[in-house]
Amino acid sequence: MTVQRYILVFAGLFVMLSLALGVEGSPLFVSKWALAFTAFVGANLFQSGFTNFCPLGVILKKLGVPEDKAGCAR
Repeated sequence: MTVQRYILVFAGLFVMLSLALGVEGSPLFVSKWALAFTAFVGANLFQSGFTNFCPLGVILKKLGVPEDKAGCAR
């Protein structure tokens, strides 16, 4: 897997987990404040679309995860 794929997987996982923890009807409900993490992930994805900077991408690159040269335009 590449950096870009890991970013998509982590973003999806964090959004689903924070929704499970923040929606009252969920059996995993903890607090509505867990939804703030969903907003943080969404804001980070939004700014990353404009700036091409993603903190998780930097961490993954330092860990040696390969970068996809073609991006989404394969």
